[in-house]
Amino acid sequence: MDEPIRDPRTLAIRLRDRIAELIRDEGLKPGDKLPTEAQLTDRFKISRPALREALKLLEQDDIIYVTHGRGRFVSAMSAVQVERPITVFESVTDMTRHYGYSTSNKVLSISEEAPDKIVRERLRLGPKDRVIRLERLRLQNDVPILYCVDFIPRGLIPAKLYDIDWSGSLLDLMEQNRQRPRMSAATVSAVMLPEDVIERNDLRDFGPALKIVETCFNAAGEPVNHAVDYHRGSHFSFSLVRK
Repeated sequence: MDEPIRDPRTLAIRLRDRIAELIRDEGLKPGDKLPTEAQLTDRFKISRPALREALKLLEQDDIIYVTHGRGRFVSAMSAVQVERPITVFESVTDMTRHYGYSTSNKVLSISEEAPDKIVRERLRLGPKDRVIRLERLRLQNDVPILYCVDFIPRGLIPAKLYDIDWSGSLLDLMEQNRQRPRMSAATVSAVMLPEDVIERNDLRDFGPALKIVETCFNAAGEPVNHAVDYHRGSHFSFSLVRK
């Protein structure tokens, strides 16, 4: 059956997920051969370069492996894939959608400022460089489920701050400026929201949170965003695979 791709995420990520679903739905086991490139491009109605990018992502995730001259095969790791692995890099919008949420963004503040020492180091900035600081809440049915603070080097988004709609996808905005993040390095900890954030935004009932601090990099390996996200513990959980 033809299965054209229709999804708001980037094409390679969408296709990666669809091929992973195909492996599960068709009961392919470790060692089984993946359909050919021609079969996959015909099935999903996409170009061969887009397909190859998605296949590279599956290789990076150890879902498939390549035997030169023979083709691509399902790996042993495909048998231990977990739902929403924390190692998957994706936008917050994509992540919340996977949980079944349709969130709205509330911009709490937007400013241009001098970065502190940690942000300067993570973004490899000079002593006179400045950042855009974006503070937002993600709400599901008016219930706050994510508190997010992002720092973007000012030079990457040259437009005036008040000319930009900051309530949309930050990754899409950065892609418009040819700076879309492609990977990140992150740390995770279980915390409560900072007291000043609770008081300032009336978030006393937010409860325990999973705090993810990550620095995101573009395709050239340059840091383009430093983010601090607090995921409401009652609404999110993440999985991992150990190998």
